[in-house]
Amino acid sequence: MDVFTFFVDIINYPLRKFKALLKKQLGWIGNPIILPYRGYGNDQQFFIRGRVIEDTGLSQPEEQQSLWQNVLAMIKRYSSSGISDVEVFVEFQGKRQSCITDDDGFFVVNQVLREETNDNEDWQQIRFYMKGKGRTIVENYGEILLTRKKAQYGIITDIDDTLLISHATNMRKKLRLMLFKNAKTRLPFDGVAAFYCALEKGIRGEKTGYLNPFFYVSSSEWNLYDLLADFCKFHNLPKGPFLLREVKISLGKIWKAGGGNHNHKLDKIRHILSLHDEREFILIGDSGQHDAEIYRQIVEEHPERINTIYIRDVRQSKHEWVKNIAEDVKTHGAEMLLVKDTEEAAVHAIKKGYLHPEALKSIVDEKTYNKRMESDLQQIFERMVSQEQE
Repeated sequence: MDVFTFFVDIINYPLRKFKALLKKQLGWIGNPIILPYRGYGNDQQFFIRGRVIEDTGLSQPEEQQSLWQNVLAMIKRYSSSGISDVEVFVEFQGKRQSCITDDDGFFVVNQVLREETNDNEDWQQIRFYMKGKGRTIVENYGEILLTRKKAQYGIITDIDDTLLISHATNMRKKLRLMLFKNAKTRLPFDGVAAFYCALEKGIRGEKTGYLNPFFYVSSSEWNLYDLLADFCKFHNLPKGPFLLREVKISLGKIWKAGGGNHNHKLDKIRHILSLHDEREFILIGDSGQHDAEIYRQIVEEHPERINTIYIRDVRQSKHEWVKNIAEDVKTHGAEMLLVKDTEEAAVHAIKKGYLHPEALKSIVDEKTYNKRMESDLQQIFERMVSQEQE
């Protein structure tokens, strides 16, 4: 953190507190909504977080949205006000507990399960609500992933420049994507959806009924949760919990989104491993930032838990750096590969027995489809730019 940002944050904190208190006293707080983020756990406990904010009326994305509609949606994400010091009730398996939102409206629930669920579904529904004058005034439902012991392995993946084209190391291109594109017009890397779905099924496919759990760990902020969830759903990526940064980025600092210290990823991955202490994992990241270094740390701490690490090659200047880290990883019994594309990673995964050989065809077919889709979306984007200029 630079000195200027440090002092701005010191000044801004009490101002935000004063603003929230004033709005509460004057009755200016808008209609509150509860935003539950996907949680995860095992057969003994689960962990989930969420946020209470003022309703900004953020709508679902559309392919034909104008540039200014996309900009407005991003402004709403980063200007939404969290509501602090309110009580949120959480109900699961007939057990209720409550928590209080923090200064930015966030709340965290870590609950021990009263009994092991007999449901065959990995995803379980959980209820959130707030009370006012003795009655429920706000209600919403979230989901938690309770992973099964019979799954073959788990997958932890980065998002930006690993599965989602983000240009995280190029500020101009990054801002252009953030402001002018949405979940339906932003693109994944070629073949990623088919590769990830194949990893989710594993070598045994869907016949066993036990899908391999996916966890998305990113330096993006919680403000972007809806965009990331919509993106994964629209592009048919495996459903999984998102573990994002707790730091709230204001609208004035949108250019810093996804940047800063990435050590929080270490804590998130450690927490996943602690809740799934009997499972081995595959890690996926890219060479644009610090994924290789972070994953090396995880391998050193859990040498028997990490099978393979795939690092997407997005930054040529880091080739030797990643290769040196790969040599360190090898001494701990794991394998780190710097791959040029998804197809290369898939071929290796088939050789390792992670995927069924038939998965390669779907990955190649998706690459061809994505090329056509990219061309169509580029034409739509250019047409929208032309219309805005007129």
